[in-house]
Amino acid sequence: MPIGRSGSGSRPTGADRRDWRRWYPASDADDLRIFVAVPLADAARSAVRALVDGVVADPALPEAGRLRWAITDNLHLTVRFLGSTAPDRIPDLVAATEAAAALVAPFAVRIAGAGAFPAADRPRVVWLGIVEGTSELEALAEALGEQLAVRGWERDGRPFRAHLTLGRADGVQGAGRTVAALARAATGLDAAWTVDRLVVYQSELGHGPVRYRPLATTLLGRDARGQLPGPAGLR
Repeated sequence: MPIGRSGSGSRPTGADRRDWRRWYPASDADDLRIFVAVPLADAARSAVRALVDGVVADPALPEAGRLRWAITDNLHLTVRFLGSTAPDRIPDLVAATEAAAALVAPFAVRIAGAGAFPAADRPRVVWLGIVEGTSELEALAEALGEQLAVRGWERDGRPFRAHLTLGRADGVQGAGRTVAALARAATGLDAAWTVDRLVVYQSELGHGPVRYRPLATTLLGRDARGQLPGPAGLR
């Protein structure tokens, strides 16, 4: 079952979809590191975690433990990274995600294969690939980009590349061997689920691993009143 705002798997309520007010008092003037993503379901997240744990535990890959793995309870596929965002823009951001989510019906996603940016032998960002649901993720990213542009955000000039970021390998000697081992192990990965929600997250940086706090959740394929989109909606 897909992860809800609390991580319990329950479906979000209308209050959950607008709970950003709980986190942003009017006096808070500090910018926030924000992105919008779809969360992995529990079973898919467990499969990815087991895959990475197996690679890290391999005694032939001592460098694997030195990579900065981003395996958290809020593992996700990023739809749009916004970065530094003023708290007073969060209401417009939530409205944009609700409008975009209403246009896209739930769809299946399957993860398989692994690699790295900029290249497997020169890894900086380690990822898993998407073999099903890429066109729907692109449609969701496009719909969100349009809704953000209407509300004053700049359009993202970079092409959307659907992937699951697993971690970073900056400066880790021999990290290419870990990427190769991960790619071999990922050939047997079977992680699939139905994407049915869009989540606004805050990245919390500081001591230890990065933490991702879900701020607002919106179901796909339904408007703010819970109605399915009309014929013009993306399918």
